[in-house]
Amino acid sequence: MFFLSLLARQLGCASCLNSTQANAVQSTDPIFLKVASKALPKGALHSASVRALVLALPLALNTPVWGQSTTGTDDAAPAQTSEPVAGSETSTDASDEDSIPTVTIEAAEPDTGDSDSKKSAAQEPAFTPEPKKKKKKAAQTSAPSAASQGAVFAEDDDFEDDIERAELAKRSGEAVRGSLGTGTTDVDGYVAGASSTFTKTNTKIQNVPQTISIVTKDQFQDQGHENLGQALQYVPGVTVQQGEGHRDQITIRGQETNADFFTDGVRDDIQYFRDLYNIEAVEVLKGPAALIFGRGGGGGIVNRVTKKAEWRDIQDASINFGMYDRKRVTLDVGQGVTNDFAVRLNAMYEDSENFRDFFELDRYGINPTIAVKLSPKTLFRASYQYHYDNRTVDRGVPSVAATNTPLKGFQDTFFGNPDVSFTEFRGHVATATLEHEFTSGLKFRQHISYNDYDKFYQNIFPGSSVDAAGNFEIGEPGNLVNGDDGGYNSDTDRKSFFSQTDFSFQFNTEQVHHTMAFGADFSWQDTRETRFTPIFPDAGPDGGIVINIANPTNFQNVIFPNQTRDRNSDVKTQGYYIQDQIEITKYFELIAGVRFDRFDVDFLNALNGFQASRVDNVWSPRIGAVVKPTSTLSLYASWSKSFLPSIGDQFTNLEDEEDFEPQEFENREVGFKWAVLPRLYLTGAMFQLDRVNQPIRVGGVEVASGETETRGGEVGLTGYITDEWQINMGYAHIISEITDNGDNTNNRLGNSVESSPVNQFSVWNRYQFTKLFGAGVGVVYQSEFFPTTSNSVIVPSFTRVDAALYFDINENWDAQVNVENLFDIDYFASAHNNNNISPGAPLSAYATIRAKF
Repeated sequence: MFFLSLLARQLGCASCLNSTQANAVQSTDPIFLKVASKALPKGALHSASVRALVLALPLALNTPVWGQSTTGTDDAAPAQTSEPVAGSETSTDASDEDSIPTVTIEAAEPDTGDSDSKKSAAQEPAFTPEPKKKKKKAAQTSAPSAASQGAVFAEDDDFEDDIERAELAKRSGEAVRGSLGTGTTDVDGYVAGASSTFTKTNTKIQNVPQTISIVTKDQFQDQGHENLGQALQYVPGVTVQQGEGHRDQITIRGQETNADFFTDGVRDDIQYFRDLYNIEAVEVLKGPAALIFGRGGGGGIVNRVTKKAEWRDIQDASINFGMYDRKRVTLDVGQGVTNDFAVRLNAMYEDSENFRDFFELDRYGINPTIAVKLSPKTLFRASYQYHYDNRTVDRGVPSVAATNTPLKGFQDTFFGNPDVSFTEFRGHVATATLEHEFTSGLKFRQHISYNDYDKFYQNIFPGSSVDAAGNFEIGEPGNLVNGDDGGYNSDTDRKSFFSQTDFSFQFNTEQVHHTMAFGADFSWQDTRETRFTPIFPDAGPDGGIVINIANPTNFQNVIFPNQTRDRNSDVKTQGYYIQDQIEITKYFELIAGVRFDRFDVDFLNALNGFQASRVDNVWSPRIGAVVKPTSTLSLYASWSKSFLPSIGDQFTNLEDEEDFEPQEFENREVGFKWAVLPRLYLTGAMFQLDRVNQPIRVGGVEVASGETETRGGEVGLTGYITDEWQINMGYAHIISEITDNGDNTNNRLGNSVESSPVNQFSVWNRYQFTKLFGAGVGVVYQSEFFPTTSNSVIVPSFTRVDAALYFDINENWDAQVNVENLFDIDYFASAHNNNNISPGAPLSAYATIRAKF
């Protein structure tokens, strides 16, 4: 049917070829006959009619394949082909009799007057190593025609041929619709056109009916960001919290979490600071996402896409240094050892301080990966990562009782005892992935991951606000033994095993195109947590101390003799999902799916012998519709639900909550995604997110029967304004409030949830002035917010300006200088509670030198 439709639509008969088309057929005859000889029954090519149909194939492929744009015109030059590319993911050994030669299709580009873009497809190979210089990448990308603006939003003209075109694109090394586990794809500078993270199958961002923000490697490297918290500061709708100075913790659309983090779509829920040395992109999906990710993710999830072994030479190294004794080096090397085996190694080491007194950081990571082609349609990947992080735990400054605002004038001063405030983290992660495509077109992916984490942290910090005499308390006198307001140490050991099995299949019913995904995942997580609180032996019978802000750093003798926790949890999960992406016409798509989760937890409090078990069976549906009035504009509406078990993000307490039902999140959202220019995309959304059975914290106690409502909107602009000017801009307006006080005797009704500013704005620009020099400038604005639901303390708003300079020295060397807080303003960046509020960094300058050798 594929060949017949090509003949009827493009040719009518073999004799209808004009001279240009005939030359195209003749030039591509050998390679297409080779492909056909493998794909067709033996002897079929001796038929003149079949041979004519095969020769018509290059002309029929002038329309785009999934994920590619049509940049040519009706009278454009014929499509070009190239020999198989050694190192592309689907290339095979030419000596293998059963292998199919790689066929690459390229559409001719219009004459834009740019000498670089006038090169023919024959002069430029279709699959080349990643450009060494971003400025050249921008200059060599020609603008698509008005009829088909942007690789992100290009559409096919005829749905009957989608499966065949996808197959050809896959042989060309392209990620195609329906592919499993591709991560972020179609990346051009700050723009990412598609991803498999949000639907399991590689899908254009335009066709996902939810708000998505993707920070590409180009962007976070241009901004000089090295860890996840830094990268998320430029994502609207996400607030980076203090995390008690020892972990990543964020608020997404008013929902606080320290566990909704993923790596390549796999849960990464231990509490630590995540680095970016081995990361290709940071993806943020906003709104409930249980259909794909299971429990949690009420406000959204953050996924890091890792660097993987590829069949190309990678030899990159960098050194970063600057103020506050920063010293950091990274290494990224890899290559295709053979046509069937590739390796890659990423490594990082850092020894740094920061603007806060007594702060020290020592961390390193190593991440080798391999890829093995077991057959032309079977790929195996394996990875191991070891991450070590040792740093000072700094919980900022207290508030002032008289003003209910953070204490000012102590930007670099450590409050508490730095000698006993530190954290040490060790993490081992081993993964293996097997991907296979059956002859029927069914795609299969099996991923397993084993994680072994060990983390210890200890800290002494302010437990009260500063009074009129300038005094504050550590360990609130009289309450220290039973509480942890002035300090504690904690040791957490977690071992986790995850298994994900996914299938995808594309098929047509009449004129409707389906991309079906279904699968199951299983996990086991064993966690043990212990905690001890401190005593100051020289401080008196109650063990607490009072300190004056004239000397807030205290080195009094302290010990940790009082054990307050010894908790063990054993969590087993099962999840089953099915999803269908239904393309009814090129103007209208539906996505619908449902997931069933069984969450089984056994809990033990070893201090008092309390044991409890609980099983939750939960359904999580999602449905969305996408309307595309033009190829550059999509409008969408969606509804989804998610859940979080009563034991919470970290499975550390079922004692007070064994009878509570899981929390539920329900999201309604409408939005649009529009390619206003060929590589410039404007997005917007409005949403309402309701959370039921939410814990409302009062002091150290949570009442798990409250309800909150979060509503608001976002707009974003990402891409190229010109070939020289890239931008990533976003604004979020979010109102979150407690709508049901539950059993809380302290009235919080109508109060805002913690760490959820009403307004956030960020913009980052990079402009390439010449081939050798570029510059960047960014602005981050965050309105005031409340650290707790009491709303008694206000963290004021701030506006910060960052900047950068870029120098392309030659083909092998480039350098950049980044300046954070260019105008050296005093501000407060984040908080954990009313008396643990972190000052923002003053003017800070760092340099990075990169080598490609």
